[in-house]
Amino acid sequence: MSKEIESHEIYNQSGNEPFSEIMERRLSRRSVMRGSLNVAAATVLGGFGMSLAGCDWNDDDDDNDSDNDTSLTLGFDAVLGSLTDAIVVPDGYTAQILIPWGTALSDAGTEWDESLAFTPEIQENAVGMHHDGMYHFPLAEDTASTHFILALNNEYIDQGALWSTQGGPDTSNAYRLADEVRTEINAHGVTLVEVQKQSDGSWGHVKNSTYNRRITSATPMALAGPVAESDYVITKYSTDGTMTRGTNNNCASGYTPWGTYLTCEENWPGYFIKTDTQRDDDLRLGIGSSTGRYGWETASDDPAAAEVDEEFARFDATETGATAADDYRNEPRTFGYIVEIDPYTGEAVKRTHLGRFRHEGCWPGKLVEGEPVVFYSGHDSRNEYIYKFVSDAVWSASDANQAGGTYDRLALGAKYMDEGTLYVAKFNDDGTGEWLALTPDAETPDGGTLADALGLAADDLAGVIINTCDAADIMGATPMDRPEWGAVDPASGDVYMTLTNNSDRTAEGTAATYTNSGSAIEDLGVGYSTAPVNNANPRAANENGQIIRWQEGTASSTTFEWEIFVFGGAVTGNDNPSGLTELNQFASPDGLWYDQRDGDQGILWIETDNGGNDVADYTNDQVLAVVPSTVSGNSNDPSVVDMQDQGNLKRFAVGPNDCEITGIFATPDKTALFINVQHPGNWPSGSDATVETSGTVRPRASTVVIQKADGGRVGE
Repeated sequence: MSKEIESHEIYNQSGNEPFSEIMERRLSRRSVMRGSLNVAAATVLGGFGMSLAGCDWNDDDDDNDSDNDTSLTLGFDAVLGSLTDAIVVPDGYTAQILIPWGTALSDAGTEWDESLAFTPEIQENAVGMHHDGMYHFPLAEDTASTHFILALNNEYIDQGALWSTQGGPDTSNAYRLADEVRTEINAHGVTLVEVQKQSDGSWGHVKNSTYNRRITSATPMALAGPVAESDYVITKYSTDGTMTRGTNNNCASGYTPWGTYLTCEENWPGYFIKTDTQRDDDLRLGIGSSTGRYGWETASDDPAAAEVDEEFARFDATETGATAADDYRNEPRTFGYIVEIDPYTGEAVKRTHLGRFRHEGCWPGKLVEGEPVVFYSGHDSRNEYIYKFVSDAVWSASDANQAGGTYDRLALGAKYMDEGTLYVAKFNDDGTGEWLALTPDAETPDGGTLADALGLAADDLAGVIINTCDAADIMGATPMDRPEWGAVDPASGDVYMTLTNNSDRTAEGTAATYTNSGSAIEDLGVGYSTAPVNNANPRAANENGQIIRWQEGTASSTTFEWEIFVFGGAVTGNDNPSGLTELNQFASPDGLWYDQRDGDQGILWIETDNGGNDVADYTNDQVLAVVPSTVSGNSNDPSVVDMQDQGNLKRFAVGPNDCEITGIFATPDKTALFINVQHPGNWPSGSDATVETSGTVRPRASTVVIQKADGGRVGE
């Protein structure tokens, strides 16, 4: 979630014990637990041919233990912090602008210039606004590192930049102008664009490619999984509950091993209003009762609207008809999902079985032939939860992506994502954890069934999914410090997740408070307003965040072991548990990607979305790198990365003023690292991302390609 649109309102009013309290107790037991966890993990994982490389959860205090020796090291000098309108990269590296907002995808679009006045048609045929998560899909195996489809999220809009040629959106009426709203709708969603490395080493997009497409907040798409065809999603647009229109506020992303893109609906509730009595799920997720974020629903009142299929009215979920088939009371229930897109065809479907909440992203777990396929996702709000979906179908390597092949990838998505079990995480203070099933017959802590606790029929799985957050509350999940991006080491199966920050985390011993006038987390429609510290979230008023790591035995495991990998912190403050230095201090970790290199080694790339603290006073948002197998921590320290590991965690890049650094992957040959720069203040001024802007420009979110000048592997 971008800090630009972050809401500080808390929707989780449950009384479940927060992660910070659990972590507080966990730290006191860390010396004992690291030894026991190593034995347990080795016993379990050894039977599956999995090593502990990159984790080394041992009780040896020697950071120079030979078990950590590795040939993979970071081969660049850490960069200093920067507060400029430019990208900063290490010496010997280049950084190139690629497909900034407004880049024409075809001749139907209009070439960019500073004075371009956007229309719905221009934006529909151009790269969307505010780049976020992304991934690459090869067109052929032999050109996978130089020629592919780039799938890119466009999370939200900057109305000032979008409408800069007219001084901002028209506010002369009580309603929004229809064509302005259509333009804004088309600036949201996903961009699919063919990109290719040129003979001179630079990158460009292939204009007029048949792969170039926009999927926007108006694109028709199917619903699949338990919620599809249920009464919960019947609308005037889809009276059988099989279809909806659009996806929006697409934050982080993911991918599947069968070659599809996963885009994730995060702060979508803010686009809807409901002026009459709200249902429990409306309250729990935060559907508003007045004007939506951009007032799209008001465009219905524009006399010149020529509204098509109530394209604007659908954002008002107030009951106006006799039944759900006569209005859009259920329109919000068609949002809050993981959306699977075939990047080769542009077809999209919402996979409802992976839960309905404010999804940050969705990341596949370690693939093992004959084992279920697993996806992890975080609910990016304060005091919310971490989820895991386990497929009923077991993985077959014959389903792996065939680069550029023509076949039904979404049928494979249905196989692995429509049937399975959704779980939510509970972190215990002894370093263990449990995955709690969210099924109608799941036994709740008070001994009843989850369906009964939610007031549902005994077999109503669709109802459980619609009410995912309340279900997690009832089952006793651990509220976390804003779970954002995840990353999985494909060799060991270790899972990492950023916990960005939490200003609504209170001190040990304080009582939780609840939203919507709730008195307990078990109350339906209620979430946490504040929650006290626990072992996994040990800092009150946590402004710096942390990265947590856990390990499971198999894909279908319902238990795990966890520890804090690294804490964010500033060298100038007194809240720096991992001992960070000027060369790696960071706060509010957000983006995350595990970059597997040779064998079972890899680089963990960390991106930040920070502001309003000591680190922000020193540097803009940044990219850091660490080889997990080179850090093991002292068993008495609160995190794996400790004071002796500071040379192994390095700042790799810094973004321009006012931006967030987000979205990340490397080409398969590791010679190019792609990142996104979202909501810059006065950048870019040309194709070289490292050139500082002179004067004032119309800011454009952009993809940036970082390469070594000598053509070598990035980071090494």
